Amino acid sequence: MPQAKRFVKSGYKIFLKILSYWRFVVPIILLAGLFYYFILRDLPSPIKLANNNFPQSTQIYDRNGVLLYTIYGNRNQTSIPLKTIPKTVQEATIAIEDKDFYRHGPIDIRGIARAFYETVFHKQVQGGSTITQQLVKNTLLSPERTLTRKVREIFLSFVTEVLYPKDKILDMYLNQIPYGGTAYGIEAASQTYFGKHAKDLDLAESALLAGLPEAPTSYSPFGPHPELAKQRQMQVLNAMKDNGYISEAQKEKAAAEELRYSNFGNDIKAPHFVLYVKSLLEQKYGTKTVEEGGLKVQTSLDLSLQNFAQETVATEVGHLVPYHVTNGAAVISDPATGEILAMVGSRDYFDTKNTDGNVNVTTMKRQPGSSIKPINYADGLIHGYTAATAFIDQATCFPNPGKASYCPVNYDSKFHGVVDIRHSLGNSFNIPAVKMLKVNGVDSMIELAKEMGITTFSSAGDYGLSLTLGGGEVTMLDMTTAFGVFANSGYRVDLHPILKVTNSKGEVLEEYKPPQSPIFGVKVLPEGVSYIISDILADNGARLTEFGGSSALYFPNKYVSVKTGTTNDFRDNWTIGYTPNYVVTVWVGNNDNSPMNGLASGITGAAPIWHKIMGYLLDDKPLPRPVPPANVVQLPVCSLYSGETFTDNKCPTTHMEYFIKGTEKKQPQVTQENQWIDKSTNRPPSPGQTDNLELRNVTMYQDPTGDKYCLSCPAPTEAPTPTP
Repeated sequence: MPQAKRFVKSGYKIFLKILSYWRFVVPIILLAGLFYYFILRDLPSPIKLANNNFPQSTQIYDRNGVLLYTIYGNRNQTSIPLKTIPKTVQEATIAIEDKDFYRHGPIDIRGIARAFYETVFHKQVQGGSTITQQLVKNTLLSPERTLTRKVREIFLSFVTEVLYPKDKILDMYLNQIPYGGTAYGIEAASQTYFGKHAKDLDLAESALLAGLPEAPTSYSPFGPHPELAKQRQMQVLNAMKDNGYISEAQKEKAAAEELRYSNFGNDIKAPHFVLYVKSLLEQKYGTKTVEEGGLKVQTSLDLSLQNFAQETVATEVGHLVPYHVTNGAAVISDPATGEILAMVGSRDYFDTKNTDGNVNVTTMKRQPGSSIKPINYADGLIHGYTAATAFIDQATCFPNPGKASYCPVNYDSKFHGVVDIRHSLGNSFNIPAVKMLKVNGVDSMIELAKEMGITTFSSAGDYGLSLTLGGGEVTMLDMTTAFGVFANSGYRVDLHPILKVTNSKGEVLEEYKPPQSPIFGVKVLPEGVSYIISDILADNGARLTEFGGSSALYFPNKYVSVKTGTTNDFRDNWTIGYTPNYVVTVWVGNNDNSPMNGLASGITGAAPIWHKIMGYLLDDKPLPRPVPPANVVQLPVCSLYSGETFTDNKCPTTHMEYFIKGTEKKQPQVTQENQWIDKSTNRPPSPGQTDNLELRNVTMYQDPTGDKYCLSCPAPTEAPTPTP
């Protein structure tokens, strides 16, 4: 029994001893729990600092590396390696923010004490946070000023310095710290304030930017008190000098430098092109990736060429105010590669009051007028017709089942008799073009147009024969692609505005590497067809009747193919021309589709703009006629024009013409026939005329549509009115 009592007594003592320990253990456990709940719970991991998971801006560059635009959501941020950040930026930041950064741990006791002393005794508020603490505070924690947040900041700072070396911490700080507005990181700040890459900052600029993170709004040179920015810059320069980073002379030179700021805000160059590229990127990668994925996008645009084209459009449209022309647009491409070298979507992107300048006309549907005719005539050559094939340009109405007959007229309101395709296309006569479409078939032209890059045409029933005069809407980009087929000897090369895309890790997501030679793409036209159409469009003699010998379409000693187009209601005016190296497409008109007034000819509006741009692109060397393809031959043909004699198959005048081999043997439909002739006019009678006629043997020409024309009769003195 005594032994049992001793056992119980011993156990009781042990229990009391354990209870005495719990007096310490319980508070420790309780404190640990509270520390976890208030400090460690939901604490972000410092590993995130190096993951680059923060939103990064997408940057769009021209072909030569010039920044055009930075795309971002709420943060304009681009990460760059520490080795590319100038030493002046690194040293300025350390000098003003944490001069002992490389000598202390995650917190600086002396810095805290110094800040306390300056604040209390000198009334100069100073922060005691290290660069590590500021990185943690701005990147991982909320901006609230509470004891809990401060403890979390210190704890995370210790962990951060265990995980990363000092250089990496400085790297992350300079890439992630806010510099004002939406600019996060030194690269975005450099672009925002100075319009340059961080690697190009000098000492004065570095000091200015290094001083911003302390109070970005107060110290901003764009703020209400820009003098504070200069004062802060001097504080940074003095700190750099005191810490031995720069000499007194360097400090004075930097202080005296006049800083040249960029326009505050996100400056955008070539805005229509940039937003077009942005749309393409979003379609492929999604909006979130484009705004936050840190993409680097090299485009095909040449900014210097873009600026020239933009200035030319704006200046020339200004001259067209008397004609009620308020807007213009232009596209320049390299047909062999499809690269867009310039895109001017309006006379002034920022003019949203008068012309809706932010609307990109190059992507809008507009009627092309006669600029669509080369596709129709190319289709005719494919069907076996030739540049010497002649149509009768006379008053003609075409049946239109269920609707009124279609009675087109020429731009000059005249009729020109028997005109071959070369001169019909060169002078842009309408009636021969409609006849060409009639024998080709509307479906056939639509199919060829689609193969050449026109994406907006629907079914033949929606247009009818007016399609060849611009009855179907197109975009400038599609027309640029289509005319590129002629420039490429029959190959279609789709437009490629984006050359290379890399992600934030430097991985290439896509890259366009067009071969230099030969031309690649999809073969959609026989080479001979492309050559003959291009030759007609480059033939200044073939357009003399309507355009004269020294129009804005002509370049002496240069083989340049070009076509104009004006809609019948004068709402659109086009000029599209090309060489093997360039396609230039120009449009003028009004965004509200109101008609222009008093345009004298097809070359009044867009042609002068086109001429200046093409002249800028072409150097001083002659641009000779290219050698015809092997399957193209040149032969003399009879010049069949209204009023010229064609008797006994003997032609009084001839000219040289190109033919695709196998088509040159076709003979014109010329016959001797007995026809009733008006004795007063010596011409065929008017419709319904029965008197004053006599039967004569005359020379008649029949065109591919079956219409006939008296070659041996005098030319009409007046243009007859078409009869529906």
